[in-house]
Amino acid sequence: MDHKKVAKEVIEAVGKDNMVGAAHCATRLRLVLKDDNNIDQAALDSNADVKGTFKTNGQYQIIIGPGDVNFVYDELIKETGLKEASTEDLKKIAEQGKKFNPIMAFIKLLSDIFVPIIPALVAGGLLMALNNFLTSKGLFGSQALVEMYPAIKGLSSMIQVMSAAPFIFMPILVAISAAKRFGANQFLGAAIGMIMTSPDLISGKAWDIFGMQVMQSNYYYQVIPVLAAVWILSVLEKWLHKRLPSAVDFTFTPLIAVMLTGFLTFTVVGPVMKTLSDWITNGIVWLYDTTSFIGMGIFGLTYSAIVLTGLHQSFPAIETQLITAFSNGKGAGDFIFVVASMANVAQGAATFAIWTLTKDKKMKGLASSAGVSALLGITEPALFGVNLKYKFPFFCALIGSGIAAMFAGLMHVIAVSLGSAGFLGFLSINATSIPMYVVAELISFALAFALTYVYGKSHRQLLDPAPVAAPDEPKAVKEAKKEAKQVSGVKNQVIAAPVDGESIDLSQVDDQVFSTKMMGDGAAVIPSNGTIYAPADGEITVAYETKHAYGIKTNDGAEVLIHVGIDTVNLKGQHFTSNVTQGQKIKKGDVLGTADLDAIKQAGYDTTVMVIITNTMDYASVERIDANKVVHGDDLVAITAV
Repeated sequence: MDHKKVAKEVIEAVGKDNMVGAAHCATRLRLVLKDDNNIDQAALDSNADVKGTFKTNGQYQIIIGPGDVNFVYDELIKETGLKEASTEDLKKIAEQGKKFNPIMAFIKLLSDIFVPIIPALVAGGLLMALNNFLTSKGLFGSQALVEMYPAIKGLSSMIQVMSAAPFIFMPILVAISAAKRFGANQFLGAAIGMIMTSPDLISGKAWDIFGMQVMQSNYYYQVIPVLAAVWILSVLEKWLHKRLPSAVDFTFTPLIAVMLTGFLTFTVVGPVMKTLSDWITNGIVWLYDTTSFIGMGIFGLTYSAIVLTGLHQSFPAIETQLITAFSNGKGAGDFIFVVASMANVAQGAATFAIWTLTKDKKMKGLASSAGVSALLGITEPALFGVNLKYKFPFFCALIGSGIAAMFAGLMHVIAVSLGSAGFLGFLSINATSIPMYVVAELISFALAFALTYVYGKSHRQLLDPAPVAAPDEPKAVKEAKKEAKQVSGVKNQVIAAPVDGESIDLSQVDDQVFSTKMMGDGAAVIPSNGTIYAPADGEITVAYETKHAYGIKTNDGAEVLIHVGIDTVNLKGQHFTSNVTQGQKIKKGDVLGTADLDAIKQAGYDTTVMVIITNTMDYASVERIDANKVVHGDDLVAITAV
C-alpha cells in the first residue's frame, strides 16, 4: 500500500478544511469533521485500500487495516497539519462539537439505565412466555398442557414464580442501574428500591407521623417513581459528601440520604410519579386501542426511520411498563416489540435482496452478514452498511414492515416479554399469537425482499455502476504481476484459537467493524483467561504499543489480526503485556502477551478477542469451525485457498 497516496485520497474525499481532529486505532482512522455532507462517499467506496466507512459517536471512521493505518495516519497528519490525538482526545473533540439536545440527552439517560437490566427482564419475560405456553388453552386442544399432563403442574408453578420476580422487584434493578448513572452509591440505590417494594407495605394503611397521615404504597412493577427517588438520593448523597467531615461522612451520609429520600418518596415523590406513570401507560394503551391496526401500520412504516434518530433507545422504559401492566391484567401487552420485529426482518430481507443482486464481492460479504444480524434483531449494520447506501432498499423495507405490522395489529399479536426482535422473537409472543406472529414476519420478509429485488433489477445502475476501463498493460507487466501472485500465493490452512474461552460468530461481536466483517472474516472468542498465544507459525507484522492487538503473517500466507477487546486501544497499554516485537518469528503456541481481563472489565470494556483474516479476499472461503468451548491451540478458523 502507498500510504502517502492513500492519505491524500482520504483527505481529498473528506476535505482538508473539513477536518477538526484525527486519531487512529488498530484498524481504522477516526475523524471528527465539520460537516459530514461534504464527504465524497463514492470516492471512498471505490478506493481499493479503504475497507469500509461508518459514522458513530460523532466520529467518521475509515477502515484501513492493521499494519497500514498507523502509516496512513502519520501521512495524514503531515498533509493536514492537524495535531496528533489519542482516541480519548478525539472523543472529547467530538463531544465539544455536539449541540446540546435535551430530548436526545433524556433518551440517552433512559438507554444508559435500562440497557444493562434488559437481560434480567428478558429472562423473566421468556419464562413468562414459557409458562403461558404451558397454561394457555387452545394451543393443543381445548385443554392446556398442565391440564393434559398434571405432572408438569409443579414445574409450571415454579416457572411462574421465577418469571414474576424480575418484574415485581423491578424497582430494585432500576434503582441499582439508575444509581450508577446518576453517580450515587449503587448499594444505597438498591436499598431505596428494596424500601419501595418491602412486603411490610400495606396499601390503604397510613403512618401517623406527628399528626400527619402518610399513606403506604407498594411500588411493585414501577419504573418512574424509583427513577425520581434515586435521583433525589444522588443529589442528597453528593451534597452531604461535600459538607460532612470525613470522620462522620462514612456513617451519616448513607443514614441521612436514605432517610430523607425515603420520607420524600412516600410523602410526595412516589404518589405523584406513580400517577404520572399510570397516565403514560394508560395513554399508550388508549392510543393502541383507538388506532388499532391502522396505528400499528403507521408505526411499522416509520419504525426504522425512528431507529436512525436514536429515539428507539427510550422504548425499553415504555415496554417494561406495558409488560407489567399486561401481567397485572390491565393492559394490551407490548405491541412495540412486535412492530420492531417486523421492521428488523424487513430491513434484513432488503439487505438479502441486495446480496442476490450485486456483483460487488465486498458488498456481497457485508450484505450477507448484515442481513443475518438484522433477522436476529440487530439492524445497524444492514441500515448503515447497505440499505441507506443505496436508499431504495430502506424505503422498500419500510413498506414491508408497515403492511406486516398492520396485519399483526389486525390479528392482535402482542408480546409478553422483551427479547430478540426478529425471527426468534416468537419466544416473547403471547402463546396464542405465535402462529400469526410467524405469518406477519413472513409477510414482512417477502414484501421487503420482493420490492427491493424488483426495483433493483430494473435499476441495475444504482447497484453496480459501470467501471471505468483501465488502460491496457504491456504484456511484460502482466507477466510480472502473474508471477508475483504465484510467488505470494496462499495455501489451505487452519488458524488456531489464541485464547481459552467460548467461540462465537463475528456477527455477535458488539462492534460494527468486526460484526459486519468489514475487516475480513474469522471468529471471536469470549476469553476465560488473559494469556494470548500464537495461532500459527509465522512472523509478527504489527506489534502495537498499546499491546491490545497483534498482526501476524503465517508461513502459509494468511494475514491474521488478533484484537483483544473492543475499544481497548483507549487503555493505552494499561492492563496488557506483550512479549513480541515487529519482525519476530513465532511458532504456534508461543505466548504473545497477556491481558488482565478483570481489570479491563472494571474499566468498562468488552474483553472479546477477535481473530480476523484480513486478506479474506485472497481465499475461496474463510469459515469459523463450529465449536463452543475452545482451548488455545484448538482449530478455530478454516481457510481454503483460491
